[in-house]
Amino acid sequence: MKNVIIVGSGPAGISASLYLQRNGNFSVSVISKGIGALEKAEKIENYYGFSEPVSGKQLHQNGVEGAKKLGVKFLEEEVVSLEFDENFHPVVITDHNRYNADAVILATGAYRKAPKINGLAEYEGKGVSYCAVCDAFFYRNKEVCVIGNGEYAVHEAQILSNTSKSVTILTDGKEMNAKVPEGISVITKKLSSINGGSTVESVSFEDGEVFAASGVFVAVGVAGSSELARKVGAETENNRIKVNEKMETTIPGLYAAGDCTGGILQVYKAVYEGAKAAVSIMNS
Repeated sequence: MKNVIIVGSGPAGISASLYLQRNGNFSVSVISKGIGALEKAEKIENYYGFSEPVSGKQLHQNGVEGAKKLGVKFLEEEVVSLEFDENFHPVVITDHNRYNADAVILATGAYRKAPKINGLAEYEGKGVSYCAVCDAFFYRNKEVCVIGNGEYAVHEAQILSNTSKSVTILTDGKEMNAKVPEGISVITKKLSSINGGSTVESVSFEDGEVFAASGVFVAVGVAGSSELARKVGAETENNRIKVNEKMETTIPGLYAAGDCTGGILQVYKAVYEGAKAAVSIMNS
């Protein structure tokens, strides 16, 4: 029996889980940390099968309950990274465990907005990065920072600590809500700007202090589908994951569905793409 892991419990993820579980030849697990964008939808009035408006929260609950009744396993953990084992099978890494799979579907929704910090956008690719495993090599023996305050930020900091001279987590005024390993510093002051010439040279705080750094890695909140895809080299464009007509990414065994693939950000589109990804896995 093949093992499929779905990252995200929104319409795309749940739709995929239903098709795969009903097939009977797959062990299906959904890993999710919270509802996601649906939680913000107070009323959904244009979705097939509902004569009265339904809240996003209720729609999500209905979907999860239906999948659980079929036997889909749900894990409430935060996915922080993806990698591949020696047989090139995907491995999903959470804040608590590592899960091996035969196929993975990314379905965590659209790209999150980056924090509003002066210089952040200007220095993307010039010292500002969104993927530690992708770019740590370029910051060997240099001082780097990670913007964030959760498990995802800690994970990125740990990767960087293997090669960088020093790693400091900048919480941008928020409290740290994850355990920080020894050797990684934390500054909780509010950020003002990212500074430099042709590349990043420092960050400034609202109190006027300037902190020297050659690299700034953004890891705010939880890792989205695009960030996870980049970690294994899957192609992205304008912060959406590139997929073919079968919802396959450019990496074998890795699929994507829903808002993370771009296009119209609607529930029906996510449900369709989740089903399509599932069918592709069944036919592979």
